Amino acid sequence: MAKTCAMGLISALAAASASSSLLSQTNQNVAFADGPFNFPLFSSSSPSSSPSGSPQSSTGQLPSQPSASPASTTDKESSGNVKARNDNPRTSSAGFDPEALERGAKALREISSSSNAKKAFELMKKQEETRQAELAERAAEFKAMQAQAETERQRVIYDEQKKLTQHQAQTKSQMAQNEYQRARNQELVKLQEESAIRQEQARRATEEQIQAQRRQTEREKAEIERETIRVKAMAEAEGRAHEAKLAEEVNRRMLVDRANAEREKWVAAINTTFDHIGGGLRAILTDQNKLVVAVGGLTALAAGIYTTREGARVIWGYVDRILGQPSLIRESSRGKYPWSGIFSRAMSSLRNGDKTSSKNGNGFGDVILHPSLQKRIQQLSGATANTKAHQAPFRNMLFYGPPGTGKTMAARELARKSGLDYALMTGGDVAPLGPQAVTKIHQLFDWAKKSKRGLLLFIDEADAFLCERNKTYMSEAQRSALNALLFRTGDQSKDIVLALATNRPGDLDSAVADRIDEVLEFPLPGEDERFKLLKLYLDKYIAQAGSRKPGLLQNLFKKQQQKIEIKGLTDDILREAAAKTEGFSGREIAKLMASVQAAVYGSENCVLDPSLFREVVDYKVAEHQQRRKLAGADGDRA
Repeated sequence: MAKTCAMGLISALAAASASSSLLSQTNQNVAFADGPFNFPLFSSSSPSSSPSGSPQSSTGQLPSQPSASPASTTDKESSGNVKARNDNPRTSSAGFDPEALERGAKALREISSSSNAKKAFELMKKQEETRQAELAERAAEFKAMQAQAETERQRVIYDEQKKLTQHQAQTKSQMAQNEYQRARNQELVKLQEESAIRQEQARRATEEQIQAQRRQTEREKAEIERETIRVKAMAEAEGRAHEAKLAEEVNRRMLVDRANAEREKWVAAINTTFDHIGGGLRAILTDQNKLVVAVGGLTALAAGIYTTREGARVIWGYVDRILGQPSLIRESSRGKYPWSGIFSRAMSSLRNGDKTSSKNGNGFGDVILHPSLQKRIQQLSGATANTKAHQAPFRNMLFYGPPGTGKTMAARELARKSGLDYALMTGGDVAPLGPQAVTKIHQLFDWAKKSKRGLLLFIDEADAFLCERNKTYMSEAQRSALNALLFRTGDQSKDIVLALATNRPGDLDSAVADRIDEVLEFPLPGEDERFKLLKLYLDKYIAQAGSRKPGLLQNLFKKQQQKIEIKGLTDDILREAAAKTEGFSGREIAKLMASVQAAVYGSENCVLDPSLFREVVDYKVAEHQQRRKLAGADGDRA
């Protein structure tokens, strides 16, 4: 019974203790508005901030105020004037239950009236002491934990300071490294700029050296070309001389054979004659007076024949030297002698005077030029004619451009329209003359000054002997010939118009260029000019082919030439051919139409149709392109 009572007292005291503990805990956990609240187990006596002023963020240090605590919630509710929730209607608004306190007081009264009260109080005292010991132990543990936390915080602070120091040192090192790298980069950029400048200077020097070598190569190439032209001209002259020599040998052999035959015939006749006159000679020889008369007559006859022959040779040589045409002239409107060709020139002028002026309506015959160039030549022809009429000095001219562009034909027509005589020579004929070139040039100018109408002297390929005098390959004979021409053209002439033609105007001597008054460029014909040339040569080589009536003897011994029939060849087809023949010269177009004529003659029915015309044009265009490629390849190899 006493044990049962003691157990009841213990349970009652435990309940009271639990109620008081709950009350104290409730009093501790409830946050009131008149003071702060914290948990002693989770608070720290040290400040919550680090020496640097920053809050502790280490994982080893406990937070001073947990965010989910009831006290903080109550504090928030009290600070926000929000009432606490009360699920039990018997409790107070603060959550306190008074029944537990009443039960504890009732239990205490029962214990104090019980006979085992002293034992119960002793038991309670022991439990309280045990609890106090546990609390002290927990307090010691808490202090140890707090010291450990402080140690950990100090360690974290030290680590953070160490890390901060290392970070600052690393930052300084990185900044120093960056500064060094920046200086290094600036130095590298400067070195790269200097290297680029040196490379650019080296490149420019290399380009200048390459350009100098290229110019030297071009000069050497030009010199080689001139030397080739000179050697070619000399070879041609030697070939002509050799051919003339061979022809002379053949003629000499033929003359010798003919003379032998004649000699044999005359010997036979003489023998026969002598047989007849033998008796008379014997009679003369036996008579001294007849012998003297016969010898004297024969001597006088031989002397007369010899004197007449040599005198005629000397007189004819003098006449030929004074009145004859110089050997340098290849073509001239004047005859070889002043009295030769008068009738033929008059008939030719009457026959062709209106024909040439009415072919294309420009008065230039077969010459088709660009309108601006044609107008310029017409102005020069009019000016030259007026100059001759007013006895004023003539103006010298230079024609330059690609081969076959009509320079010679334009000079011939210019002389005809101006009313002047015309003479053509080639510069390549001067070099083979050697020392005689100076004499021939003086003879040429002396002969030209005798023209009563005035003479246009056209020198084709003028750069062959009128090139720069400081060239090493130029011989003394060529220099002398050039000096002779410069001497004869030093003053403005009222008798001679000097017209030079060349494909390389830059090669002419500066003194020769100084004597030029008018410079005309003859470019390749454009599409309109090519169309007009095609029509012109179509009429000349195709339409008029076979229209000439042969003479009586030709009718007897030769078959009459068949006339070409043209079918379907319109202006549109000719314009198509003019567009295809881009880059053709006038001479090449003339050769093209000559090829068309040959193709027509090679056909069966001698008919020119568009298909045959296009076939020949395409073939000649391909041939022209191939020739240009070969010329370019030869230029690259040179």
